[in-house]
Amino acid sequence: MDVLSVASEAYPLIKTGGLADVAGALPGALRAEGVAMRTLLPGYLAITEALVSAEVVLRWDDLFGGAAHLLAASLHGLDLFVLDAPHLYARPGNIYLGPDGRDWPDNALRFAALARVGAWLAQGRLPSWRPAVVHAHDWQAALLPAYLHYDGGRPIGSVLTVHNLAFQGVFPPSLLPALGLPPESFALDGVEYFGAIGFLKAGLLFADRITTVSPTYAAEIRTPADGMALDGLLRGRGAAVSGILNGIDTGIWNPATDPLLPAHYDATRLEARARNRAEVQFRFSLAAGETAPLFAVVSRLTGQKGMDLLLAALPVLLAEGGQLAVLGAGDPAIERGFRDAATAHPGRIGCFVGYDEGLAHLVQGGTDALLVPSRFEPCGLTQLCALRYGAVPVVARVGGLADTVIDASPMALAAGVATGVQFAPVTAEMLEAAIRRAAALRRQPQTWQRMQRNGMATDVSWRDPARRYAALYRELAG
Repeated sequence: MDVLSVASEAYPLIKTGGLADVAGALPGALRAEGVAMRTLLPGYLAITEALVSAEVVLRWDDLFGGAAHLLAASLHGLDLFVLDAPHLYARPGNIYLGPDGRDWPDNALRFAALARVGAWLAQGRLPSWRPAVVHAHDWQAALLPAYLHYDGGRPIGSVLTVHNLAFQGVFPPSLLPALGLPPESFALDGVEYFGAIGFLKAGLLFADRITTVSPTYAAEIRTPADGMALDGLLRGRGAAVSGILNGIDTGIWNPATDPLLPAHYDATRLEARARNRAEVQFRFSLAAGETAPLFAVVSRLTGQKGMDLLLAALPVLLAEGGQLAVLGAGDPAIERGFRDAATAHPGRIGCFVGYDEGLAHLVQGGTDALLVPSRFEPCGLTQLCALRYGAVPVVARVGGLADTVIDASPMALAAGVATGVQFAPVTAEMLEAAIRRAAALRRQPQTWQRMQRNGMATDVSWRDPARRYAALYRELAG
C-alpha cells in the first residue's frame, strides 16, 4: 500500500525536534507492515544540497509567488518528494525563524504550499503514483485535509498527527485568497479560528482520523485544561481521535553498538557504563567519582519542559549529594539560570547550551537518572532513549511520560516491574520529592540495577506503533 507522508522536517535530513525523528523513522518501520511510504518535504537548502540525483516530476510557473519543481529522490533510506521552491525555502539558518529570531513573515505561504502540493499528489496529480492514504504532520501540513475538502476531488483517506497542540499555525484572515481557499471556507465549520485562519484547526476539522503521539495526551487535549481552545472540536470528533505512542530507532539508539559511546554495554554488562559516566563528568566539568547520584537533562530549556521548576529544585538536588549535567537550549532566562548555577556550583553542575547529537548519546549512556519534568509532553523521546540506555527516567506524570515509565511505587518495586520515577502534580515541590526518591533508590544498588534492566527490556522500538499505523491506513483505504 502506498502512503504519502507530508512533514516539515525529517531526520537525518533536517531536524529541530521530535517531529523529525518520527517522520524519519516511521517509513522504514512501516516496510515490515507492507506499507510503502513516500515523504514530501520542503526543499530547504540542507536538503536540496544533499541530493546527489533527483528527477523533476512536476513543475509550476507560479506556486505561491515563484517557480517551483517537485523532485523525486531517495536519500538516507527515505523515498522522497522534495518541493524545490527557492523563493519559499532556500534560506540559511533556522527553517522556521528568520535571523531576528522571529517567524519568517511568509510562513503561512511556505507551509500552505507544502500542504497544497501534498493535496495534489493525494488526488493523483502524478499518474504513475497514486497513494491510498495521506498522512499529514502538525500545523505545517494541516491545511492538506482542508484543500482536499474544498477541491472536491477523488476521495482519499487522510490522517493528521498532532505532535504538539501548542503550535497551531494561526495567520491573518486577509491571507485567505493568497492561500487559494474559497471565501466560504472562512467560517466556523471551515478554517476560521477566533477571527483568524487556523491551519491546525482546519486539519483537525477535515482529517478523517486524528492521532496524537500517546494515548494519555489524546485524552488530555480533549479537556479545557490542556486542549488549548481546541478541546471542544477534538471532543466533537469522538472516535476519530486516538493516541499511538512514538518509538525510537533502536538501530541508532543501541548502547551495545553506539559509535558515539566510549564504552558499549547491555543489560548484562551495566558496569561498563562507568566509563561513559566518567566521560560525562569530564565533558561537563563535574567532579570525578561514582558515589554522587548523576542527574542529567537533554531537553529544550523552556517552561513547557519544566526547566524553571528544575532551577527551583536545584538546592534539593545538591543537598542529596547529586550532580547535574544540562544539555539544551531555549528560553534565554532559563539558559542563564543554568549557566549561573554552574558558575555558583563548580564540579556539581555543568551546562552545555546548544544541541550536540554525540553529547546527547553520551549523556544517555552515562547518567544515572534523566530528568523530564515537563508541564505537558505529547510523547517525549528522551525518556525512551533513557530506558533503552539504562538511565532511569524521573518524569512528570503527563502525556507520553505517563504512558512509558512505570513508577517505582512500593507495589511496582515489590513486583519487580518499576522502570523510573513519576511525580504529580507538576510543581517544584513534587519534583523535589521525586529527586529525593530517585537519590534514595540510587543508594540501593540492587534495586537501581533492577530498574535499569527493566527499562532496557522495554520495547521502545517502532514495531508496535508501525503495526497500529498500518492498521489505521488499511481501515481508511477500505
